[in-house]
Amino acid sequence: MADMQKHTYYTPRTGGETVFGVNASTLKFGAGCLDELGGDALALGLKRVGFFVDPRVRATDPGARAIESLRQAGIDTAVYDHCKVEPTNHSFMEAIDFARDGNFDGFISLGGGSVMDTAKAANLYTTHPAGFLDYVNAPIGGGVPIPGPVKPHIACPTTSGTGSEMTGAAIFDLVEQQVKTGISNKFLKPTLAVVDPSTTYSLPGGVVASTGFDVFTHAIESYTARPFTSYDRPDSPKTRPVYQGANPWSDIGAMQAIRLGGKYIVRGVRSADDHEARDALMFASALAGLAFGNAGVHIPHAMSYSVAGLNHSFVATGYEDDNPMVPHGISVVLNAPAAFRFTAPVAPERHLEVAAALGADTSGVGEDAAGALLADTLIAMMKATGIPNGLADLGYGEGDIPALVKGAQQQQRLLVVSPRPVETADLEGLYRDALRYW
Repeated sequence: MADMQKHTYYTPRTGGETVFGVNASTLKFGAGCLDELGGDALALGLKRVGFFVDPRVRATDPGARAIESLRQAGIDTAVYDHCKVEPTNHSFMEAIDFARDGNFDGFISLGGGSVMDTAKAANLYTTHPAGFLDYVNAPIGGGVPIPGPVKPHIACPTTSGTGSEMTGAAIFDLVEQQVKTGISNKFLKPTLAVVDPSTTYSLPGGVVASTGFDVFTHAIESYTARPFTSYDRPDSPKTRPVYQGANPWSDIGAMQAIRLGGKYIVRGVRSADDHEARDALMFASALAGLAFGNAGVHIPHAMSYSVAGLNHSFVATGYEDDNPMVPHGISVVLNAPAAFRFTAPVAPERHLEVAAALGADTSGVGEDAAGALLADTLIAMMKATGIPNGLADLGYGEGDIPALVKGAQQQQRLLVVSPRPVETADLEGLYRDALRYW
């Protein structure tokens, strides 16, 4: 503890927080571990499970392997294959209806963050029934705390992206309000994450780019979040927030995820045969999930929800077979260079460390240039992987900024994690900066 206190980022203050918690899912990682899924379910005492998947993944080799492993183990499996990529409140409610009638003693999800989040919602509302908006984050929803544990959930990601297998968040598009929001609580964290990188070997490069940028944007936001010591000490441990701010535990996973992303994302996007790169990106995703699940994310993610929620006409590379939408990773990373230029002045040393971890040469770079260097490094990686050139490439313009800002302002749960306070005028400037980068 003495060494930790010497780190100026975590300087204690009178009346301030001195405690951080680590709530993590159990992780199993490695090529082929999906074939052990049936044994994992038995070890958790599961006999009848709801198996959540989207139609595309169900038809793949990982889908067949997972279902066969459960069959071999004698697990009674009811398949729900109507999960929607970039889920909505309506698709969540359809999944909840399925689970309500299933009499399951546990849940298994196989897919990207959308599928895992759908399973989390189905598990929650069938274990602790409530009005749909009750558990949704305030101010959009009621922000009612989840009263206790949910049923066991084994999460099996097939993309190196959201880190949802390690987090207590379930994100969806609230259609009627044209904004993304979610539910966040430690009880939503999956019981077990089965992370088999071989599931990513057939992914199109565009999907790897989108999900990969989500990975290390998570990690950068965690590493640059306001420190946990900047929060007030809560009256009760029950009121300590899920997103606690940057802390020494989250720093470890975040920084390694950043290093892996910087080294491997271009390779992983350009070649499906580069298994070393795709394995590394999958591990980075789990590490980033561990980090931001405790530290939190801030401005790029807060801005992303309106970017995705207001646009249902964009078709991203690699997602041509899905309904038009802005994939989550793209909606996030397009805000990142602008956001980190904004946050760097209050924690320049951390932003320089991130730039170096991504491969930038920081020798001779002063702290006043930290934000510009980090932004330029990210922009170069975006160019190299075919990411759109800012929000304008999605069809947004100056006239859309007020609506984008309105959606971002509703994400106070995330904005308060920023190391620098964010006002309305700041958000206007950030969206303007993010319209085009090159």
